[in-house]
Order: sequence, then C-alpha cells, then structure tokens
Amino acid sequence: MAADFDGLQEALPPALEAVAACGRPVKHTQILGEGAADLFTEGESPGRLRSAAARALERQRVDFCAQAAQGRRKRLLVADMDSTIIGCECLDELADYAGLKGEIAAVTAAAMAGEIAFEPALRERVAKLKGLEMEALQRAYDERVRLTAGARTLVETMTADGAACVLVSGGFDFFTSRVAAQAGFSSHRANRLLDDGERLTGEVAEPILGREAKVAALEEEAARLGLDLGETLAVGDGANDLAMIEAAGLGVAWRAHPILAEAADARVDFADLTALLYFQGYGAEEFVA
Repeated sequence: MAADFDGLQEALPPALEAVAACGRPVKHTQILGEGAADLFTEGESPGRLRSAAARALERQRVDFCAQAAQGRRKRLLVADMDSTIIGCECLDELADYAGLKGEIAAVTAAAMAGEIAFEPALRERVAKLKGLEMEALQRAYDERVRLTAGARTLVETMTADGAACVLVSGGFDFFTSRVAAQAGFSSHRANRLLDDGERLTGEVAEPILGREAKVAALEEEAARLGLDLGETLAVGDGANDLAMIEAAGLGVAWRAHPILAEAADARVDFADLTALLYFQGYGAEEFVA
C-alpha cells in the first residue's frame, strides 16, 4: 500500500483491520518506504482481500493492491501516456492553440469515459485542427507537457532491474517520442498526425492505435521478450486502456475514469507513480532517483 501522507501510523490500522475482516491474521509487516508497507497473510484469495480492504479503506487517502506475493515483480511495463505518464491530454493542448480547447476537450472526456467510440472521436477531433501550424506541436510540448510525479523513477527503477518499459498512446508519436526519451522508456507506440510540411492536414494515419492496438502492444511485447502475461504490468486512465489493463498480470488504474477503475486490479488515486513500485515490492532504497 502507499499513502499520500507522512508516516504509516494512520495507514496501517485500517489495513490490518481489513485483513482481519477476512479471518486471516497478518503474518508480518514490512516497511517499504515513507508512507508505504507490505502486509503479508496466507490462505486467502486476493479478490476477497481486495474487497475487504476496499471497504475498510474507503474513507482513507490510501492506495492498496491485494495480490499474491510470488511473481509480483513484473518484467514488462506498458504505460499509457496522456493523463498517466504526463499530466495533460496533448490533443486538448493542441486545440488550445487553435482556440478550440473547450470543444475538443469535451469529446476527449467522453471518449476516455467510454461514452463514445475512440477511433471516430479521434478522427473528429483531429479534423478540427486542419490548418494548425506545425510549430504548435513543439510549443505544446515545451509549454504544456510535464511528467507525472514518480514517472521517471518508476521507469528507470524497473529498467535497472531488467524490465522492459514501453509507452503506448492513442495520442501522437510527436509527443511519445519526446516523452519516452524524457522518462526513460525503451520504446513507444502512438498515432501519427499528417501534415503538408507546414500545417496539419486534419488527418491521422491509419490504422488508428486505440483500445485493441494497446492490448496488442502488450501481447506483442510480452511475446517478443518470452514473457507470460502474468509477468506484465499495465497502467492507464481511460476507456481505451481497458483491454490492456484487463490482460496484464497487474492492471493499474491511474486517477482513472470509473469504467477503468472498476476493472483494474488496483487503482492509484492519491500517491504518485512510485506506488507501482511499492505494489511490486520494491523498497524505497531500490528506487533510481
């Protein structure tokens, strides 16, 4: 578990109560870092522990993950970019330079909530940017794109431990190429905006990378590395991340829309992205700063 406050004195009692509610005593507790600890029990399913912990911790600012201790350290991370590894939606920020942010952001929100299909929504939004000068892309990256707290530590720590880290996005490769380099990802996949050399044409290259392409990226990367899907970790925030979150060995919802939060193995609503390291059993002393 990971908490957004200093110390564990407030976090541990409700977590202990949650485990006790399942009828299983805590064998031992291991401090992983400031605001993070492991609680070990035995003989209980993760699903039942997860339900009990959720009930006990619903009013606490604590993120938790109930899982088997064996195999929890993953060998592949596949992460969404927009509103996960970075704190914005790049398409919405591009729209701001065209004076269309409110209009386009409303469509983005509906697509991420699963209210409308992703692919046609992307084509619709990109079409509205026809004529936008290419320099707006670099301006958006320089002025608006910032890594989420803990993102670089997450990627570099897993990489140092031998894991592969891949950035996937329903957004655009102009941004994923730069964010991947900044955060330390080994590779990236995204859509490509079309242009005439000076301005956007209002089109995106086909086929569009959406929900199914994201889970395909997870499966293909795992196969390339000779990994079982149980050895993978996926994190995202929206409906187009749903398939890869469900397929991964550990699927984590980051500040997520309800459709994704309900399907994920764990959710992070309070701590930063280093919570994903704590979920895997890394101690703070192992983090790559």
